[in-house]
Amino acid sequence: MMSLTKKILSIFMSSNKEIQKLCPDNDPDCLQRLKEACPTLDEECLKHIPSQMDYYLVGRENYNVRYFDNEYLRLCKQVIENGTWVYNSRTQKRCLTYIGASMRFDMEGTNAFPLLTTKKMAYKALIGELLGFIRGFDNAQQFRELNCKIWDANANVTEQWLKNENRKGEDDLGRIYGVQAREWRGSNGETVDQLQNVIDRLNLKHDDRRLIVSHWKPDELPEMALPPCHLLYQFHITDETLHLTMYQRSADLPLGVPFNIASYALLLRLIAQITGLKCGSFTHFLGNVHIYEDQLEGLETQISRKPNCSPNIIIDENIQTLEDLETWVIPDNIKFEGYVPYDAIKFPFSA
Repeated sequence: MMSLTKKILSIFMSSNKEIQKLCPDNDPDCLQRLKEACPTLDEECLKHIPSQMDYYLVGRENYNVRYFDNEYLRLCKQVIENGTWVYNSRTQKRCLTYIGASMRFDMEGTNAFPLLTTKKMAYKALIGELLGFIRGFDNAQQFRELNCKIWDANANVTEQWLKNENRKGEDDLGRIYGVQAREWRGSNGETVDQLQNVIDRLNLKHDDRRLIVSHWKPDELPEMALPPCHLLYQFHITDETLHLTMYQRSADLPLGVPFNIASYALLLRLIAQITGLKCGSFTHFLGNVHIYEDQLEGLETQISRKPNCSPNIIIDENIQTLEDLETWVIPDNIKFEGYVPYDAIKFPFSA
């Protein structure tokens, strides 16, 4: 039963729209913590709270875990309000650009997952792409076999790659993300399986500040259909809990970033499961964050939508090793429960 004090507090605070954004369900525990953080409930205080970096102020279980869209929408508003219009010579389009940002998604102690609800996400393609990266795919046909057509245009349409002398023919992608993660070419001519090395060390259950996989190899950029946008990720262990950070040099906020959030959150979940560690937080660092001019209207529509609860993720418990991920796992082995998204928004793609 809710106490009389909490009932009064709930009624008192429910009329404020900003507070409702922070505590979407008007949960009394969340409201109580918000009241403690901002005793006067003044706007100057409230505007410093909505970042998920400060989740402990408003109640992680309500703001940070169940409504993961809020962290993404916060960044969208930040770029729209503070970005600078820049002309991009490669795409010949104007973009609203913001330099240096981050988001944090804390999944510790919950099955809730940051798959955006404010627009419908093609999560089967997302899972297929991640499995392809884990398997070191270098061909669009391989991705298509996992229900992922994302790489078709990069392989067979992008003019710059079609003219590249390193392209080996139809569907070839060159030495993209997964190839670098699983078959990095060393200066001595030997190859390095970065991902396997990291997992071997994670299995020791000791934190190591060198648990890094890099996709950025300057001398092989000409051999890639697309230079890596998300170019480096690093694992961390605290109290038998696995955390992941990722750096992304170029971030198409409406089109690519929602995919990137879910992909790396899923990578964290999968690696935590196969190493026997608890799942912690994914922190996403972004260098150049941009919204193309022809994407702005669609993004403003998305921002106007009130997020639904984030879905729960269900991963086949038989997935226990990296070899499982390399062999028999398919997108159907990973499901989302309670996913209730708004309609999809078709954002223009700028090659």
